[in-house]
Amino acid sequence: MKLFMLNYEFPPIGGGAANANLCLLREYARDSSLTVTVLTSAPEPGFFEEKLADNIVIYKVGIHKKSLHYWRRTEVIEWLFKASRHYSRLLGQNDYDLVHAFFGFPTGYLCYKTAQELLYIISLRGSDVPGYNVRLGLDYRLTAGLFRRIWTGASAVVANSTGLRRLASKFMTDLDIKVIPNGIDTEKFHPPDRRDPAQTIELLTVGRLITRKRIDLLLKAAHCADKLGLNVRLNIAGDGNILGKLKGIAGELNLAEKVKFLQRVPPEDMPALYRSNTIFLMASAHEGMSNAMLEAMASGLPIITTPCEGVEELIGDNGIVVQSERPEDIARAIKDLADDPRRMERLSLAAVEKAKQFTWAGVARRYLNCYEQIVKQKNKNRTSE
Repeated sequence: MKLFMLNYEFPPIGGGAANANLCLLREYARDSSLTVTVLTSAPEPGFFEEKLADNIVIYKVGIHKKSLHYWRRTEVIEWLFKASRHYSRLLGQNDYDLVHAFFGFPTGYLCYKTAQELLYIISLRGSDVPGYNVRLGLDYRLTAGLFRRIWTGASAVVANSTGLRRLASKFMTDLDIKVIPNGIDTEKFHPPDRRDPAQTIELLTVGRLITRKRIDLLLKAAHCADKLGLNVRLNIAGDGNILGKLKGIAGELNLAEKVKFLQRVPPEDMPALYRSNTIFLMASAHEGMSNAMLEAMASGLPIITTPCEGVEELIGDNGIVVQSERPEDIARAIKDLADDPRRMERLSLAAVEKAKQFTWAGVARRYLNCYEQIVKQKNKNRTSE
């Protein structure tokens, strides 16, 4: 099978979707019967070619990227305009069986324009689903008709969690949307041999510093935990456009000694970071399925989170879902765990076991099955014509 993959973000650009795409490609690299061409982005102008494996080539369309973790509208338009030319050229030079687009927009738009030539599937990741990102409210309204045509034209639309499918179904109630979750590399992310009791409770959150992640809520929760008499430190890994604002909030709450802004942590250092912390926190308003939460689980961290897409699949007896958005309630959950070491240990062990259910090999198999069904049906239709 010859597969064409599109994603407007790819490491080091982007977040969970970029990482998921890379992990999926690493699984595809093991399959010699599959050849993959990837068209994505680079953070500086130019056109770059990289070979991930003998059967995988990545082409990167460079744009004027201001921040690796935040997309301006002008950057999206720039990538779409520049990538369109390379997309058409690659289609003309290769006889692909299928194109797989990460994000219904902007990448899905390129596939939609060539749907008569090549069938496509879409992986919904979050921001491409109306209602997901408050910042994009006007954009969703202006592009609703186009989104519907792109989704309807796809041979398959796949969400990465039941919650994201539910949100997408509110937008298109009659569309059959599949669910294929994210995965986790449990060899790379694993618990330490032992966790020594520490005087400081190390709280970790990982993600882009954008409004949707609600890091401000976690800062206030750390402040409340401190007032409850807990010796906590909140470690924040990630970069984004509201870093200055968050530092200001930390200052106002007198948390200078209690908060550590780690900014962007190199991927190779992330496993050790998870293993050095005590509890993983998340308060996102929306997620597709959090890669960071999966990484934390595989590393043996109990989870404290507010409800969002992906949580119903990931959190059971391995964490606490705080149903309110009150920082006091998040702080109380932290204290409940800190006061009960045996419960903390049970949640830690359960987190590791839960993570084992989500492997990238399993994700790859499900996508490959999806591709094969579509190609098989396409060939059957051609034969019957």
